[in-house]
Amino acid sequence: MIWYALGSILLPVLGSPLVLFLPERHVKKASQIFSLLAFTSGLLLLIAFAFNRASFTRELVTLNGINYYGVTIDTLSVLVNFMVVFLGWLICTYSAGYMSPDNKEHPIKEGVPRFYALMLLFIGSMAGVVFSSTLLGLLFFFEMTGLCSWGLIGFYGDQKSRNSALWAIILTHTAALGLYVATAYLYVNTGSFAVTALNKLTDAGKTIAFTGILIACWGKSAQLPFHPWLPRAMVAPTPVSAYLHAASMVKVGVYIFARTVLATGSVPQVIGQAGAIMAVVTMIYGFIMYFPQDDMKRLLAYSTITQLSYIFLAISISIYGSRMAFNGAVAHIFNHAFAKGLFFLVAGTLSYTTGTRLLSRLKGILNKIPVVGLGYIAAAMAIAGVPPFNGFFSKFMIIISGFEIGRHYPLILALIIVTVIESVGSFIWFLKWMGANVLGAPSEVVAGAAEPPLAIKFVLALLMIMTVISQYIVFILLG
Repeated sequence: MIWYALGSILLPVLGSPLVLFLPERHVKKASQIFSLLAFTSGLLLLIAFAFNRASFTRELVTLNGINYYGVTIDTLSVLVNFMVVFLGWLICTYSAGYMSPDNKEHPIKEGVPRFYALMLLFIGSMAGVVFSSTLLGLLFFFEMTGLCSWGLIGFYGDQKSRNSALWAIILTHTAALGLYVATAYLYVNTGSFAVTALNKLTDAGKTIAFTGILIACWGKSAQLPFHPWLPRAMVAPTPVSAYLHAASMVKVGVYIFARTVLATGSVPQVIGQAGAIMAVVTMIYGFIMYFPQDDMKRLLAYSTITQLSYIFLAISISIYGSRMAFNGAVAHIFNHAFAKGLFFLVAGTLSYTTGTRLLSRLKGILNKIPVVGLGYIAAAMAIAGVPPFNGFFSKFMIIISGFEIGRHYPLILALIIVTVIESVGSFIWFLKWMGANVLGAPSEVVAGAAEPPLAIKFVLALLMIMTVISQYIVFILLG
């Protein structure tokens, strides 16, 4: 299984510089091949792990008795890696259709090799985060994902794109200082960089280390007060937005928080309390910001902020002793990825075919472009948490576990009640726009829409299937 894990990391990383030197006519195919190989590695690892459930850690880079980087294979890393490489392959496949001169919103005539080189490096870096068994490894790949996102957010090269990329790198890197402090503190006090060494710290030491970890995670996952970079990042090509919101960058934060909590075992409740409060405050803010949005991608950006808050909330209350809350967080990381990836690619397809992503101008999508209309419905229902779509199952686990913990902790009970209210509000808001955009006679811009390329239709169809089956993959691995 170790080779499947390394394949998920190294294959896209090796493909990244290669596509820069290939003739441009071969770049898209080569990128799809390397991302497919990474996905195959992740799929084989998922299957192998499902059969033998052998969790282990393998040290890979050791010097003078200190392990600098190793690989951890367990349910959390196997599930999240599968999500990372699967969506990476789908994004590369989708981009083969999207990154073209036929794109009505942003005709792409240059920069394609640079786009794919950064995208492949992004996939490999995210896989590196997922398998890392040391804080130093988490920190290294944490910064690599930031570098990739900076290059991709600023892909178009205009002033707005460059400014948005700068916002992303400054805010996430500033927050990353918390992880630097946590890593240094861990090494000074334990002589180890291993994530499991967090368990050797005193409660006061754990509080110091987890404060730094939480700050870094809030920055990467666009939680208050580090959130402004994410809505600004919507200037990026939509495949970038989809991958950034679904499987990488913003998922780095919630993954690192989940990994460190799982490895530590006993985490001071003050960390759980702080994490839960900030999660719900961010959730309320993200929901309020739905209302003024007319740009579909910006609406989805604020939706991502609120959905990540659900995950932070679940991990935080798991510190109080709820295994269901932790499993709900892992399930929501996985399920949200496919739903949000689909939603962003629906937005990208609309801008590709109509030249706009303004919600007020889109009507009758199902009538004119059925595959996009169906994708819109599936994504909206999954994000809103409507059965039988995947978002329902992970949200249900989070809310039920919250009420169980809330029986003994009134603060958690109050936070969960607010969460339920937000969930109902989100459902109403997405239902409103779904009815306005998908149903009825096509508006002028939709009536003039071009036919999406086959690559785009294929990816949308596959993601629609995942919004109704991904939860079963989670249940099989979580047992």
